[in-house]
Amino acid sequence: MLRRPPDPRDDAQLLAAIAGRDREAFAELYRRHLSWLLVRLGRRCASPELLDEVVQDTFVAVWRSAGRWDRRGEVAAWIWGIGIRRLVDALRRTRPPAGELIEFAGVETSAEEHVLLAVQYGDVGAALASLSPELRAVVQATVLDGLTTREAARLLGIPPGTVKTRMMRARAQMRERLA
Repeated sequence: MLRRPPDPRDDAQLLAAIAGRDREAFAELYRRHLSWLLVRLGRRCASPELLDEVVQDTFVAVWRSAGRWDRRGEVAAWIWGIGIRRLVDALRRTRPPAGELIEFAGVETSAEEHVLLAVQYGDVGAALASLSPELRAVVQATVLDGLTTREAARLLGIPPGTVKTRMMRARAQMRERLA
């Protein structure tokens, strides 16, 4: 099978081409961003089926709304914002199954993954899972991903003040559950 060389256009140029319904530009953007989107959303979702649905919905939304990108920030952040909103919506519709660890033969987990697993499946994980999807998304964006309030606001598509309010509510609820 012959492989096509990577498209030399940057993400912004690809998105502009996608707005004009360029399928090859879409395939390139998909190829560039699928892996990291799967990993990041997968850290927040225990269901592979739900994850696949969310990722598909995300890229369908990218295809449909490429012309609405306002050229502020990185394309990857815009895609992430769509993806995390799709995940929050999906989690609202259905609670994910109680965390089952999926093991892959021959794959070693990193120190970061061990910490994330402890957060996900320990007492903190149970407290985090008990939060509403909106509060959980803010905690994950600011604490686990290390984003600033402004970055989390842009990512989640909400005002910075809402990020601060939700974080304050999340801290109070988690403090109560962990006491």
